[in-house]
Amino acid sequence: MLNAYEAEGFSPEDGIAGKYVLSSKTESGQLKDIKFINDDNFNFAFDVVDALAEKCPNKTAMIHVDYKGKERKISFKNMMQYSNKAANYFQFLGIKKGDRVLLVLKRHYQFWFSILALHKIGAIAIPASFLLTKKDFEYRFNAADISAVIASSDGAITKEIDKACKSYEGLKAKVVVGVKKEGWSSFNNDIKYFSSTFKRTAKTPGGNDPMLMFFTSGTTAYPKMVVHSYKYPLGHYITAKYWHCVDPEGVHFTISDTGWGKALWGKLYGQWLCEAPVFTYDYNEFFAKEILQMIEKYRITTFCAPPTVYRVLVHLDMSQFDLSSLQTVTTAGEALNPEIYAKFKKATGLDIMEGFGQTETTLTIANLKGTKPRPGSMGKPSPAYDVKVMRSDGTFTDKGETGEIVVGVNKEIPRGLFLGYEAEKGKVKNPIRDGYYHTGDTAYMDKDGYLWYVGRVDDIIKSAGYRVGPFEIENEVMKLPYVLECAVTSVPDKIRGQAIKATIVLADGYVGDDELKKETLKYFRANMASYKRPKLVEFVDELPKTTSGKIRRAEIKEKDWKKD
Repeated sequence: MLNAYEAEGFSPEDGIAGKYVLSSKTESGQLKDIKFINDDNFNFAFDVVDALAEKCPNKTAMIHVDYKGKERKISFKNMMQYSNKAANYFQFLGIKKGDRVLLVLKRHYQFWFSILALHKIGAIAIPASFLLTKKDFEYRFNAADISAVIASSDGAITKEIDKACKSYEGLKAKVVVGVKKEGWSSFNNDIKYFSSTFKRTAKTPGGNDPMLMFFTSGTTAYPKMVVHSYKYPLGHYITAKYWHCVDPEGVHFTISDTGWGKALWGKLYGQWLCEAPVFTYDYNEFFAKEILQMIEKYRITTFCAPPTVYRVLVHLDMSQFDLSSLQTVTTAGEALNPEIYAKFKKATGLDIMEGFGQTETTLTIANLKGTKPRPGSMGKPSPAYDVKVMRSDGTFTDKGETGEIVVGVNKEIPRGLFLGYEAEKGKVKNPIRDGYYHTGDTAYMDKDGYLWYVGRVDDIIKSAGYRVGPFEIENEVMKLPYVLECAVTSVPDKIRGQAIKATIVLADGYVGDDELKKETLKYFRANMASYKRPKLVEFVDELPKTTSGKIRRAEIKEKDWKKD
């Protein structure tokens, strides 16, 4: 197989990834195409982490800093040994292949030991946010038939889980990380008694077997259960190598709670496939200055954060920090406003390389290594995906025409695309329609192949006969110097059917009084076409968001439409 691909211009990637990843590149080194091989039984925990523990045992896999400032350097050998200990411990507690295990571990280093252990056992790991409440846990327990939970002792997490357990009897194990809790097994205390050896067997899962489950962030409805296979980590090779541009001798820092899929985009799979160390700051409360201090102190070389973080950073004096170690900065999660891009570029000299993907996918569209980003554009389709823009009738759009982003799967299921949505345990609903996965996100493609985000299909506003995407309007609103964040939604209007509203969070030092509201509306009248001009402005302290930081426009819209 390798010889056949080599004849087509493909060659193995560097390092441990070369056994599984082949690529072809342009003369300038840009990624042109990618192929995956030898992955029928691929298991990341054994084939990458344990393999690196043998190849470079003392190489740093992670630098972990907790909220008190305590620093830990964890090598690949440590990762292998402690994931083995955790695997033996979990099996002792009764966790077995096929069990569903909820991980609610904030940014604790034990998350990495635990998820790798579950991969080795064959139990399905389900990362979850530490912000969940009793109701959220009840839903997840019953929907996914959860067998065990591993949770942090910080905050109210264990209390909320215990409340949920009063109506759910399916847990065979409750494991707490941190302070001991009555009725819970203690990870920190117990793990030391278990062997650091865990053998792979003929029954060890891999390849197309289910490995991972996410509950979607639920911007419009109850979270759905997204199921990924053991091939999912390979899909993140492009994420790390050609988007984050990680350096095996550098340090990569992605800001994300481990309950969000973004953590696995930037804090585990692709980075270690590239043999690059990751940095984790386990803070209790987000302070932008502390993030910049960490970049300076630990000489971070590549950095990724959601647009929300960049919106805060650009309001700081970044010249106070030595950010010279940074080589590449990236963002995803929701669209990045060009105004934020420009302010960050002015402050640091660095382009924010935007990307697009979903819980259901890996990086699908991006400004990859070697491309020239266009502020406001998501970039071009990843070579790993067959991306098209489709009209509602199933035909493809012309250049500049808005449609739904879809992914073709007729030729081959891309590495990183999910297996489907689970409706009940063991039964996965295939999401493919007529050979395409429909993302539910809309965009248009320009004449050069760059894609420009418009909004979720459900977020499109229809006003006075026009279809308007909220992101286009938000970009204009963000140009106002006093706007920190904004969300554009529709409200009922007797004449137009729908009118446009801007909900705005102000930067520090500004007061949202009637005078500022008049000034804002005056700016809209002077700078926006009448059909996409917000007619209403509301100043708020914060915008409703999912646990992963995405703005919940649907919640704002629902509240306003109920008023009518």
